[in-house]
Amino acid sequence: MNPLECMKFSYIVDGDNFDGAGAASEETKAKLKRLGVNKDVIRKVAISMYEAEINMVIHANGGRADVLLCPDKITVTMTDTGKGIPNIEQAMQEGYSTASDKVRSLGFGAGMGLPNMKKYSDKLTIRSEVGVGTTVIMEYLI
Repeated sequence: MNPLECMKFSYIVDGDNFDGAGAASEETKAKLKRLGVNKDVIRKVAISMYEAEINMVIHANGGRADVLLCPDKITVTMTDTGKGIPNIEQAMQEGYSTASDKVRSLGFGAGMGLPNMKKYSDKLTIRSEVGVGTTVIMEYLI
């Protein structure tokens, strides 16, 4: 990769498919590995991106994942047109969840998605509007 160039990968997250949730993070992980990105950075990207994908399936009927790989950082932007997050501060608390009983019975919805996104990214930005959707931007220094 030319030091001045960035590469972009984009994925659609299927909101009706728990089995397919994580496909974008797995594919991104494989691409970053092939490109020689540091394994610790890859791990952080894979974990936080997976959490975002699961949230999109649970709460937003899917969305879009965009990964921008530049020489100095990776930016992952997750965008959905779901119901939005009414209280981001509350949603950032470990264990807080609005997942349905059905989702919890599948082993999801433990309330660790957003806290893990914050924990495993170097910078986390969340923009959400109730009834419009949510954009989560995670940055990782290389």
